[in-house]
Order: sequence, then structure tokens, then C-alpha cells
Amino acid sequence: MGSFTGKSVIVTGAGSGIGRATAMAFAAEGAQVVAGDRSEAVHATVELIRSAGGSAYGIQGDAGEEADVIALVDTACDRHGGLDIFHANAGISGGLTGLFDCTVDLWQDILRINLIGPFLAIKYGALKMVERGKGAIVCTASVAGLRSGAGGVPYSASKAGVINLVQTSAQQLSGSNVRVNAVCPGLIETGMTKFAYEHARAAGKTDRIGRLNPMRRGGEPEEIARTVLFLASDDASYINGQAIAVDGGLSSSHPVTRQEFGKTAA
Repeated sequence: MGSFTGKSVIVTGAGSGIGRATAMAFAAEGAQVVAGDRSEAVHATVELIRSAGGSAYGIQGDAGEEADVIALVDTACDRHGGLDIFHANAGISGGLTGLFDCTVDLWQDILRINLIGPFLAIKYGALKMVERGKGAIVCTASVAGLRSGAGGVPYSASKAGVINLVQTSAQQLSGSNVRVNAVCPGLIETGMTKFAYEHARAAGKTDRIGRLNPMRRGGEPEEIARTVLFLASDDASYINGQAIAVDGGLSSSHPVTRQEFGKTAA
């Protein structure tokens, strides 16, 4: 372990869920982490990292605001001498909003955080990585960005935008040795999905969580974090401009009437 020893890393949305898991995983492998979140919960993440012997510094700010992203990048560079890795993870769901239930205000808020946020991370993070001769940016997209059926309309559109942003940014950074990829989580237990998990537990239906994917379970934030760390590592040195689904196999199929494993069709 310790493959990120001395690396300067930024993680947004680090107050909970995937962001917290990723920030903790980077720190556990020796990285110097700047954790950002608009919630004060980011400071709890920092305390968890420090109590485990890791290095972390927390900043409250909005990942969709240009000044706040610049402050994150400047802080990482001032404290750690530069920037090596940026996990642009912050996002909001907006609920399972249908096309005709959406307001313009909701669309603008979701796009600002979920899509403009990663754009700002790439814009300001990549330039600092170029100064070091290499770097890795990992954006959190979603299986909802791959096809319909995994989220509300504005959320899904924003995540599809992230996937395309990753592809076009990788091309824009040709020759820079800065890689840009996305991870596409499926159903993961986070603040976004808390209501669904709590409802299933209260109704005694935890067996129904994740039932639509071949693994027949939901995922854990740590499973996404491990993929993020891989994409940010030198082990993924030839992976660029890709969107990697981590979803228990959910996105591997179009909707069908599935035959149960081990059972013959009626």
C-alpha cells in the first residue's frame, strides 16, 4: 500500500458517502488530502482521517462556484506544493423528477453542481497538474448518465454531460500526460439514496435493494472509492477518457424479464 504517498489530492463532496470514502482511502494510502464540501460534515471527514493517522484539510464551499473551486486548488497547491489528483465527486440528485415536473430553477441547480462543478475541477485542476508533468482527474458520473431508468431527468442529463465532458477534456489535454476519467456508480448507499434504503429496512424488504442487477445487492461507497483510486493510480496509466460503470452489472443489459439463476423457465 502507500501508493499515493506524498500525492496532493482534492476530493469534493467529501462530507459523506462516496466522497468521504474516497478521501479516507486516499489518505490511508499516504496522500495529502484537501477535502471539500458545502456541508460542515467535511470537518468530520477530516477528523476521521486524522484520527487514523492520515493527512487532511477541510474546506467548506460549493463545488459549482468558480471562486470556491479556485480556493480548493490554491489551498492544495499552497499546502502541498502542487496538485496531482482531483476527484470531482460533489453532486445532488434533485429526486426522481419527471420531465414535466421539472422547474428551470431545479435544472439550473443540478447542472451547476453536477456538470459545471466537474468542468471547473478540470479547468483549474488540470493546469496545475500540467506544471507537474502528469496528473489524474476522476469525475463521479452515474449509470443514470448511460441510459434512462436510473434517476430523475435533470440528474440523468447532468451525468450524461459529465461522461461527455470527460471524453472531450481528455482530448483537449492531449499530450499533457493528464488523464481524465469518470466512474459511474449504480445503486450505492449514500445520502442521496438514504430514503430508499431506510424505506426498505422499515418495510422489511432489504432483499429488494439492488434486485435489478445481477449481483442482487446495492453497493458500498468503499467499492466506488477503490475504483476511483485505481483510475487515479499509475496502474491505470493508459486509461483515459473513459466512463467505468461500477453497478453490479446493472448497465450490462437492456430491460428484460429475467430468468432466475438455477431455475428453468416456465
